[in-house]
Amino acid sequence: MVDLRSQYQRLKPQIDASIQQVLESAAFINGPPVHEFARKLAEYLQAGYVIPCANGTDALQIALMALELKPGDEVICPSFTYFATVEVIALLGLTPVFVDVNPRTFNIEPDEVKKAISPRTKAIIPVHLYGQSCDMEPLLDIARHHGLPIIEDNAQAIGAEYVFRDGTRKKTGTIALIGCTSFFPSKNLGCYGDGGALITNDAALAERLRMIANHGQSRRYYHDLIGVNSRLDSLQAAVLMAKLPHLDDFIRRRRAAADFYDAAFAGHPDITIPYRAPYSFHVFHQYTLIVHRERDALVQYLHQRNIPAMIYYPVLCHQQKAFVGKGRLCGTLHHSYWLSQRVVSLPMHTELDSDQLQYIANSVKEFFVT
Repeated sequence: MVDLRSQYQRLKPQIDASIQQVLESAAFINGPPVHEFARKLAEYLQAGYVIPCANGTDALQIALMALELKPGDEVICPSFTYFATVEVIALLGLTPVFVDVNPRTFNIEPDEVKKAISPRTKAIIPVHLYGQSCDMEPLLDIARHHGLPIIEDNAQAIGAEYVFRDGTRKKTGTIALIGCTSFFPSKNLGCYGDGGALITNDAALAERLRMIANHGQSRRYYHDLIGVNSRLDSLQAAVLMAKLPHLDDFIRRRRAAADFYDAAFAGHPDITIPYRAPYSFHVFHQYTLIVHRERDALVQYLHQRNIPAMIYYPVLCHQQKAFVGKGRLCGTLHHSYWLSQRVVSLPMHTELDSDQLQYIANSVKEFFVT
């Protein structure tokens, strides 16, 4: 699904030099690359503050901790997403309220969010799934009307943009009160281990997030809050520093691969290609088709041809054993169920060449002929 080895070989001189500097400095925890990366990423995102942390799941947990929610408070989220989004809500004793997604964009549906709000609702977590922005303007309107904070789960969409009605553009993760992202190796901007970050434009909140991520310390050995130990280490920051200047090129390469796939599958009676919403600049963390028949058989067929197709996600979060009897379901989640039975993601990364893309596309189309 992702060719990290070839990408490393292409960027080897920059990555090796960046890692070597950390090894020679021996500043492995909270070293200069961590601070430099935070500053450079904030510049790229045009955001006020970036707070690095250990992983994307921690980023979501720290964001919720910073809001000082109480057990039983409700947080609205999609069920059609990766488990981590919902896991942190339950981990803090909060109640996830599952709402449906738009069947074209795969993202949380603002009208469903509006229906789900109750007196116990305290936050909303939209997920920019597969690299496409949620429709944020109506979500922001809903949040303002009800006095609710929004935490953007931007783990799959770093570099994506949302276009407001007046033409203003903002990077996803910078639009709401807090943005959370992941630098897991397979992400569009990935390190060589775990890593994550929080984004905000609020100075006081940034300081609070920073403290929570570092044992609640305002200064060493002075703990003002109950926090966690969640740090991006210097080696991972060094890798990210080497890769960040290439992020826009990574996105360009992914979009070019998506363009190839789109052309190959356009008009196919058994396939719906990814919808590109007019308000979103899609960065294609995943290239996800809707397959209208024999989805699982297609995946098996592709695996037999050494094509690692994947299903993201075959089981909705509220259907997981961990959530039996927990959370609140708003509506039937018909679109979420429907998508979980039909989506399939094809290989999508920066090193795909035309021969590979043609082989993958031909294999998909051959399956529906046989």
